[in-house]
Parts: sequence; C-alpha cells; structure tokens
Amino acid sequence: MGSPGLSNRNSSLQQRLGITGPISSSGPTEYDVAKSTELDKYLQDAGLYESREEAICREEVLGRLDQVHGPGADIDVLCVGPRHTTRDEDFFGELHKMLSKMPEVTELRPVPGARVPVMGFKFNNVSMDLLYANLSLWVIPEDLDLSQESILQNADEKSVLSLNGCRVTDQILNLVPNVQNYRTTLRCIKLWAKRRGIYSNVTGFLGGINWALLVARICQLYPNALPNILVSRFFRVYTQWQWPNPVMLCEIREDCLGLRIWDPRKHPSDKNHRMPIITPAYPCMNSSYNVSSSTLRIITEEFKRGGEICEDMEAKKKADWDTLFESFPFFEAYKNYLQIDISAENPDDLRNWKGWVMSRLRQLTLKVFTLSFIVYSFIYFLSLLSFYLFIF
Repeated sequence: MGSPGLSNRNSSLQQRLGITGPISSSGPTEYDVAKSTELDKYLQDAGLYESREEAICREEVLGRLDQVHGPGADIDVLCVGPRHTTRDEDFFGELHKMLSKMPEVTELRPVPGARVPVMGFKFNNVSMDLLYANLSLWVIPEDLDLSQESILQNADEKSVLSLNGCRVTDQILNLVPNVQNYRTTLRCIKLWAKRRGIYSNVTGFLGGINWALLVARICQLYPNALPNILVSRFFRVYTQWQWPNPVMLCEIREDCLGLRIWDPRKHPSDKNHRMPIITPAYPCMNSSYNVSSSTLRIITEEFKRGGEICEDMEAKKKADWDTLFESFPFFEAYKNYLQIDISAENPDDLRNWKGWVMSRLRQLTLKVFTLSFIVYSFIYFLSLLSFYLFIF
C-alpha cells in the first residue's frame, strides 16, 4: 500500500528494461495521480491488503519458519537440501512425519507426483506450499545466493523447477522500473482475472506467475506511468498482441548448463504453445503451456472488454472501476452446462480427491473441445466442491 510514485530508478541514468524500448516515457498528470489514488482505495475496500490482525498472524508463522518472508494470500516456502538428502525419503518421508506431529499443522497434503512436487498444509491457519530442491552441495551455506546459475549445476528437473519459482520472482522485481507501481497494478489485474473467471492455470487459463509476467512487461513499456495508466495499457497492448508471439522481459539466455530452454526452433512441441509467456531466469520456460485455443479466445475477449472500459474511463464517460471489476455472469451467459460434484467420507479424503479431480479438469475441457459441435468451453469454480463446465 502507499501513494503512487514515479520510477524508483534515476530517470537520467535509467537503463532500458526489456527487449525493446518503451512505448511511452511520459510521466503522470494530476488526473492520473487522482485516478491511481482512487484505484488504490478501491483495492483496499476490496480487501486486497492485509488487515493488521492478518499481518501479525503471518509474521508469527514466518517467525516459526526461521524468518522466511513471502507476501500474498498464502506462503510459498522453498526447502533446500544438500546432495546426500533425498526428496522421497527425507522430504516426503522424515519431514512429512515431523510436520504431521506438530499441533500447529493441519490439512497436510503431500503431492509427490506433481510437476513441481509440493507439500501443502496450514500452519496456524495460514496456507503454505512447501517445495524442495536438492543441490549438489555437501553443505548448504546460510548466505546461499539462489540467483547464481551455478546453483542449478547437476540439479534434477524437479529441483530446477522448484528453485526457479524464487529465481523468477527475484528477476521480475529487478526488471521493472518501479516495484510499488508494479505491485499495485498486479493486484488490480489479479482481482480482475479472478472476477472474470480466468484466473487458473489448472483449467487452461493463467495463474499468478503468468499475470505477474504480463504486468511486468507493461511496466517496462510505460516506465513512468502510474497504476491507472498501466492497467489501461495492459488491456490495450494485449488486445492487440499477435499470439503466439512470446511475451518476454529479457532476451532468452543461451543454454549454458545443458538445461532445456524454450525454443520453438529446436523443440517442435514449443511450436504448439498458443500463448507463450516466457520466464526471465535461466532456464527460460513458457509459463503458460496450459493455455488452449479455447481458453486463449476467452482471455482475449476479456482483454478487449477491459480495454473498452478503460478507454471509456479515460474519456471520462460513465464507466468506472466497478464496471471493470464486475464479476462475470457465468450462469446467465450460456445455454449448456455440465456440473461436476465431488464427495468423500471425510475432509482429508475430500481434499485429496478434489486435488486429483482438479488436476484432470483441463484435459476434460480439451476433450470436450475436440467435439465437432463445440465452439469453445471453459471451467468455472463455484465452490471447492462443485465445478461447472460450459460447452457451446
């Protein structure tokens, strides 16, 4: 939270961020300052900032975790182990046993078979995702620097993916001209995506990292703009974007450790990606490989709607932030629906069953989309226990 600000990099010495120069380096007007302040208040009223009580609870949990810090609705924690430890025996074995005996830990759910293996749980009612990376070091130093590419040396694929969560986040913050304006804009876009029903990489839309990268690119293109303009330009740029041209914050680093990087010239499967959004840290990957032609169409339609509303706001017509963030009327928009209900005998089984079902939903939409009479389909989450699939 805080008042909008100009670039936090010296403008006279400001380096070019991104693979191209900015579209506009214009600074804000008095109107922009007023609209950005109005937008920030909207986010506060929408509950996008932590209350004092929530912040205290989170700090207590972080203190128990040896001063690990992480913002957001839940906490992502990376556990790093030396070469003689293993993911199966030590992380999902011994550490899982230790956590299961702690009274503060509830809803413990290991997912060793995921693309990025994780242990999810609640610690004093704060949701946490615990990842594990196995390094080739005999001893893990206290001042371990995750930004060094050498840390990936001899790491297995799952460890590389786990490490890159932190590495990508740090790199994004280094590649935007104003972190404060970036974070405010990202809060806006995340809220908008959730209310419009397109925030979920599990179902073929975009998740947190995808939206973070898209917003960061807009910040590079408009380095001195305040959040109200950044939100507007977000929709303008991506409405006109020619997919599958990739969104990138920096040039793709060449292969230096033998790890696979996104390169449609070398890897035929990369040519099939509909909406490439490339991570900036080595090894550069497409973070949005789940997007299908059906979900891409829906996303671009929402970009267009957002752009039209923002244009009306800039023209000082009737549109306002409430109009932009209006929830998508899913049950009024279509004619045909398929409802999926899941149930189990106890809460633990239900959580595991729900996770398995959710992991298969994207494949369901893809199979439905292959039917000749289906124009497009997408999933809407009404609650944790019911899913609706629209087919048209």
